[in-house]
Amino acid sequence: MNYTAINDRDVFIVECVRTPIGRGYSSGMLHDIQPVDLLAMTLNELMIRCPKVDRSLVEDVICGVVSPVKEQGANIPRFALLKAGFPQTVPGVQLNRMCGSGQQAIHFASQAIASGSIDVAIGCGVEMMSVVAMGSDWQLDNPNFNKGFNFKILHQGVSSEMIAERYKLTRDELDRFSGRSHELADKAQKNGYFKSQIFPIKLEKTGKTVTQDEGIRVPVDYTKMAKLKTPFKENGLITAANASQISDGASAVLLLSGRKVKELGLKPRARIVTCVSVGSDPEYMLLGPIPATEKALQKSGLPLEAISVFEINEAFASVVLAWQKQLKIDMSRVNPNGGAIAHGHPLGATGAILMTKLVNELERSNKRYGLQTMCIGFGQATATIIENCSYTDSQPIPLLKSNL
Repeated sequence: MNYTAINDRDVFIVECVRTPIGRGYSSGMLHDIQPVDLLAMTLNELMIRCPKVDRSLVEDVICGVVSPVKEQGANIPRFALLKAGFPQTVPGVQLNRMCGSGQQAIHFASQAIASGSIDVAIGCGVEMMSVVAMGSDWQLDNPNFNKGFNFKILHQGVSSEMIAERYKLTRDELDRFSGRSHELADKAQKNGYFKSQIFPIKLEKTGKTVTQDEGIRVPVDYTKMAKLKTPFKENGLITAANASQISDGASAVLLLSGRKVKELGLKPRARIVTCVSVGSDPEYMLLGPIPATEKALQKSGLPLEAISVFEINEAFASVVLAWQKQLKIDMSRVNPNGGAIAHGHPLGATGAILMTKLVNELERSNKRYGLQTMCIGFGQATATIIENCSYTDSQPIPLLKSNL
């Protein structure tokens, strides 16, 4: 690493890790682990992987949790970091930007570092949907809560059907994209692409050690997929097969300032180029990744063609295909190792999981820039562009200035 090219206030990812993702049901492989313990394991593993960064140097742990109640309430990152052996001086805070929570945790950590307020932070996320059900913190069935809005409060599944109709998507297109997700995730798993980013978890109840995502299903049975019911619209297009899975999981990302990277003699893995969040139409609520992608590119100064790998959350197949059609992105660059339709979507953790996948894929394929974006309920989205620090090219392009 050429330290002369590192600006003190640049923000770098120096390590990232995730759990294997379990199915979010009582039969799921991670169900018997408490959320605080799963997060503690993840934070501990993150620091074990970067021994040059003492735990006492961490100045904040920011954690995404979408259902921050019961076992996932009470500021779970503070309890988890103490369980993980961090000193009492390290603070923690949880946030909820719905499906973008884990990515937003990384954003807040990056922005704090870029501002000069701190030098070392962790952005992470956890969600055990088998333990705390999705929607546990909602009041959307309360008529008093629903009064006074100038838009309809819709289920995300209804919005995904509306998006499919607007973009003239077919059931076969949606199902084929979903099958692609499983097939690519299975290929990545068999080829060992996930091995370095996932840490093994030993299950106390069975004594087994889990090392792989539980939701990937191959061979894909397209005939069976075509027969599934459409719960959000009669004779609609959205089914359980072309939507993300209910899941359990956690992930964590260690971020440092350029100054601290140089001081500790570290080799960073990726540089945060820019990170944005946007608001969008609350009825067509899942189209936010389109303006978020455009805004991230505009702020970075990069053209669309400069992005070699896109990680867009597969909340529903219609979200990804609408985004792809609108921006005319080559699908070979999109979710090259599958996505949430295959491996699952543990809500608060997915943002950090996708970032971990993106960092590893840029390194594996020797690509320079990657962009991650996620749709968010009721009309929001997050997007991040990162640069692979180990990228090599005979004619390298000069580093662009960070624009957080």
